[in-house]
Amino acid sequence: MDILIEYIAQGEHLMQDFKFRIDDQKKIARTLCAFANTEGGRLLIGVKDNGKIAGVDPQEEFFMIEGAAGLFCKPEVQFKSVVHQVDHKLVLEVVVEKDAEIIHSAQDDDGKWRAYMRIGDQTILVNKIIERVWKQKRSPLSKPEKFDEEELNFLKVINEQQPVSISKLYRTANLSLKRIDQLLVLFICWGLVSFELGNDGVLYSLSVDK
Repeated sequence: MDILIEYIAQGEHLMQDFKFRIDDQKKIARTLCAFANTEGGRLLIGVKDNGKIAGVDPQEEFFMIEGAAGLFCKPEVQFKSVVHQVDHKLVLEVVVEKDAEIIHSAQDDDGKWRAYMRIGDQTILVNKIIERVWKQKRSPLSKPEKFDEEELNFLKVINEQQPVSISKLYRTANLSLKRIDQLLVLFICWGLVSFELGNDGVLYSLSVDK
């Protein structure tokens, strides 16, 4: 019980999500894949968004998670589970480890398989930039000792508008769309640019530790 209360006190964050109960296996599959694709994470099923413990039938919720992980995640997402009891209420904890080897996709309502990730406490669809970052990290390119004028100017454009959306960069960077994509991917891989979730989608900024 003590550890569950400690978890709940943290609120929802990058590696933790609360669920009152599981009603949609496809939707929860996105969260499972997002955890596996990002830093791993924990689902607390039987806990409301405000942190209040509602309780669930752990066996019923386990079957829902098992089905989501096996049927609507490709490849299947592996998980562990623990049941917590607070007074007469039961909470199912589902733990997913980060998978550094494979990108997991979840099936959407149209039957297409799409990759998801976590940014903050949100599960979002992976955009083309982040997907390319993941692929690039498998065959990393060394960071140059010096950047050319084009690269320095692009970093300046980001710095002057940060946080900035990809669509705004397309309008203001005075480079081809393809080149903007290439530079963003490289700068993220080199730790020069970071990203966050904003009202306009994924936003890009220069990293604090650049």
